[in-house]
Amino acid sequence: MQTPRRFLPSLSLLSAFEAASRTGSITAAARELALTQSAVSRQIKALEDQLEVELFHRERQTIRLTAAGDIYAREIRDALRKISTASLNLRANPFGGTLNLAILPTFGTRWLAPRLPKFLARNPGITINLVTRLTQFDFRLEAVDAAIHFGPAEWPGGALALLRSETVVPACSPDLRDRFRFETAADIRMAPLLHLTSRPDAWERWLAAHDVPAHAVHGMLFDQFATAAQAAIAGLGVALLPEFLVEEELRSGQLVRALDLPMTSAEAYYLAWPHDRANHPPLIAFREWLLAETQADR
Repeated sequence: MQTPRRFLPSLSLLSAFEAASRTGSITAAARELALTQSAVSRQIKALEDQLEVELFHRERQTIRLTAAGDIYAREIRDALRKISTASLNLRANPFGGTLNLAILPTFGTRWLAPRLPKFLARNPGITINLVTRLTQFDFRLEAVDAAIHFGPAEWPGGALALLRSETVVPACSPDLRDRFRFETAADIRMAPLLHLTSRPDAWERWLAAHDVPAHAVHGMLFDQFATAAQAAIAGLGVALLPEFLVEEELRSGQLVRALDLPMTSAEAYYLAWPHDRANHPPLIAFREWLLAETQADR
């Protein structure tokens, strides 16, 4: 059923309202949109008349969102952002073939990015846009076609394909290893332990796996593996790092294994996508290529 036109305001009215709601000022909105103040005021009033809802409280020379206006502004802002993103994607690739992919930062920069030229060479009509996301999100609220996911084999509202498992190793600088002279898993607790905010219980799991008491484990927190690895290189402590993401540092000697006691993570890496994008041609091509690239690691 077609939506009544009064519920589909023009972009000019919505843009004026969004700018005024974000800046809290008709003057600032007019400056941003290269319009006069009176033009912005007229557009906002036209929008209110069309919707039959008051969006702003007007107090002398100031404006303030009503409760309804505040809710509407948030939803409109997201809709305008999606339209803008779609327009940018179309301009970048007018023949279609754009894939918007959410990636985990370290996996994306260390593993995926060096391999992407090979995929793009095989699929010259496809453009890939990358955005970083550290945690799960709702595909309905994000303008992405797929995401690289580390965790359990589940994504609400999406499908998953297994990419690879992961082995983590306790890694540190050579100086720190020589200073503490680790011999057993219990010795690790003598050194500062570096933690990842997205895996707060990783050290507890590792200690328990090697029959070491895992209570009261403290240390510095990091939001990305890359920064945790740099902290370990600087001698700030021991970090549990995915072996395949720090191969270069281990090979060069910047990092060493504090102990040769790896642990296979209970979670794994997956490609996730919303059900309604399953037949998107660029996603199909990327999924088939990515599964072939990771076949040896599964």
